[in-house]
Amino acid sequence: MSHSQFNPPGPQLLKDIKDVVGDAGWKNLEDAPRHLDDPRGRFMGRGCLVVLPDSTEQVAAIVRLCDTARVGVVPYSGGTGVVAGQLSIDTDNAIIMSLERMNKVRQVLLDDNVIVAEAGCILENVHAAAQQHGMMFPLSMASKGSCCIGGNLATNAGGIQVLRYGNMRDLCLGIEAVLPNGAILSELSPLHKNNTGYDLRHLLIGSEGTLGVITAASLMLRPVDPETATAFLAIRSPAHALKIYNEIKGHLGDAVSALELMSGLGLELVASAFPALRNPFEPGCEWALLLEATGPLGIGDRLQSALAGCLDKELLVDAIVAHSQSQRNSLWDLRENTPEANRMAGAFCNSDTSVPISRVDAFISDTAKAICEIHPDVRINSYGHIGDGNIHHNVMPPAGMTKAELVASNPGIVDAVRMAINEVSHRHGGSISAEHGIGRLKTRDLETFAGKARYDTIRRIKLALDPNNIMNPGALID
Repeated sequence: MSHSQFNPPGPQLLKDIKDVVGDAGWKNLEDAPRHLDDPRGRFMGRGCLVVLPDSTEQVAAIVRLCDTARVGVVPYSGGTGVVAGQLSIDTDNAIIMSLERMNKVRQVLLDDNVIVAEAGCILENVHAAAQQHGMMFPLSMASKGSCCIGGNLATNAGGIQVLRYGNMRDLCLGIEAVLPNGAILSELSPLHKNNTGYDLRHLLIGSEGTLGVITAASLMLRPVDPETATAFLAIRSPAHALKIYNEIKGHLGDAVSALELMSGLGLELVASAFPALRNPFEPGCEWALLLEATGPLGIGDRLQSALAGCLDKELLVDAIVAHSQSQRNSLWDLRENTPEANRMAGAFCNSDTSVPISRVDAFISDTAKAICEIHPDVRINSYGHIGDGNIHHNVMPPAGMTKAELVASNPGIVDAVRMAINEVSHRHGGSISAEHGIGRLKTRDLETFAGKARYDTIRRIKLALDPNNIMNPGALID
């Protein structure tokens, strides 16, 4: 069903929805501008009503009403998504469903090492709830103060600790969701083994709200490790980063929890944009590696011993090891402020692709060549989660030129660069979306680069579960 075939919500439907949630449970669009904003400023959301249910039963009642009326529902979580998955951008006929009032931690089950959290819980608040019980929830990212559990699940979020703990899919044992017909799937039991047919939990995680509205989840907790060791390394190339990682794994095993690649350009951009932050290496450092390991007492000494071995083998140029939480925070600030520094520098393309780890070095090199064939003078900041093959290329105008000036003088450059990155990723056996999802930004890209069998299966699943196409219409598949 195309968007033009959607029924506009009539006055009776809107009244019925408002009756479900009460006066505190809905807003007109003009009173809810943040629900229409795109974090990167490329899109403007549309719709006819923002509805804010406070229970799974209210979500189910609203979805049943919309399914009967064939009116689209766009689930909204923290609003931090960067591929427009949370925005209705081409129709005013959608109901925007924000789960921000469903923000309770329902249970902490210490014997099961599980926290049961509603979809509107902010990720950082889940961290705090786990810490109150001497535990930790491993998912972490720069947007942790604003992103929400529902969106993390809907996009199968990754973040900085995928290397050790996996994506959101690996951290979720149970799920509660409202399906497109309004039925409630209640499977929050923290089972580690459940071999009763199709895994509906994993089907819903990563589906970007197109197969239902996730309302709560049972999330895996981990004990807090006694010691954390953080090092910042000056290296010669991404290939050396992977050699260092393999060397350190020989000393520390699976204790390495984060491995973040930064370019020399990226360090310069962050230091320039945030004067309180200092590039600890000499100018001319081409690449840097932020490495963190957690484990029993003594993990720091073991890391330093491993780094000494890397120096002896000339795998790294220089190394800084944090000796306090303040120093650790300063090193992480260099990484976590990189997206904002890119934005301030006028980044016009922000990629999110992945390749096999063995292909990272060639991927970075080949991508730079492909982009420079489009425009030889643009600047490319390649950085990201090198330990899981997820490298972000942020492409900026030449120094002294604004983003607007570049785009105006080079029509089509944004799409040309994006497609060049996709093509190089695909050629190296990679994925066009590593952790941000498809949303509405990449629907054509998915159709182009997904294999026919995969794409057809996605469409068939969508049609089977949501025959009226009311769940986040226009996201993932067009």
